Amino acid sequence: MLLDHELLSQLAPLELRARKIVEGFISGLHKSPHHGFSVEFAEHRPYNPGDEIKHIDWKVYAKTERLYVKKYEEETNLRCYVLLDTSSSMFYKYFSPWSKLRYAIHFGSSLMYLMNRQRDACGLITFDEGINNFIPAKSSHSHLRMLFTEFEKLLEQEKNADENKRQTATAQAMHEVAERLNHRSLVVVLTDLFENVEQHDQLISALKHLRHSKHEVLLFNVLEEKSERELDFPDRRLVMQDMETGSQMEVVPSQIREDYQKKVEELTHRFKMACSEFQIDFEQLDTQSEFDMALLAYLNKRKRLG
Repeated sequence: MLLDHELLSQLAPLELRARKIVEGFISGLHKSPHHGFSVEFAEHRPYNPGDEIKHIDWKVYAKTERLYVKKYEEETNLRCYVLLDTSSSMFYKYFSPWSKLRYAIHFGSSLMYLMNRQRDACGLITFDEGINNFIPAKSSHSHLRMLFTEFEKLLEQEKNADENKRQTATAQAMHEVAERLNHRSLVVVLTDLFENVEQHDQLISALKHLRHSKHEVLLFNVLEEKSERELDFPDRRLVMQDMETGSQMEVVPSQIREDYQKKVEELTHRFKMACSEFQIDFEQLDTQSEFDMALLAYLNKRKRLG
């Protein structure tokens, strides 16, 4: 589905937007080489020797020539938490109609809609300088609606984005999550990773803590790629302001672009290597891009977990 910010913004409530995103994604899967996958993740699971034959869905077999059985609510065995960065830097946008926070919220709500269809339990944890909200994972539809209500409240905060500067303490939040989650879970982290460079070792240590606590981790780095990765601003003198501290710097983008891009690439590569070492999935999200590849990354992770 092509991401149409304006059309999605006109839909209400958020649950309807999430459903629209997921249904567009599923429709795309039907037309892609992954078409069998779209059946598997929704209401079915592959047939295993020992399953009762009466539960086989023969209509699905006729379409896919693969055996699937109906999936029931009691088969839920995955708890998933969306860990959402709500610090001030997430309110940033320049080229994109949506801020990083708005994009992450729509992606997170789509993930939760998908999880609910899979009968998986989902929860929400929000953080900036510390953890602000910790909602335990459940699989009921009423719980899903409550999570969407929390997302809607966060969207309202965009109207007052300049009033309170909130810095990012991602490492601290991850350490606390690792301590508080009692059951093995999938933790989906949505953040721009805007920490001081000196704190990146702490971030990696916190991710290691989550893995040591037996949790699976899927890390999405949310950025507006054109401006934040490529520094593709007009070549004139600009004043840039840190959205978390308020500090300012005057720059001419063309004079620093090459060095900036090199530095960003080095930091990203280092982070990817660290994630790979600890079996953490690392994905980059561009706020001007579609959600499809990100949703597929989640499904691939979900499939590996069984």
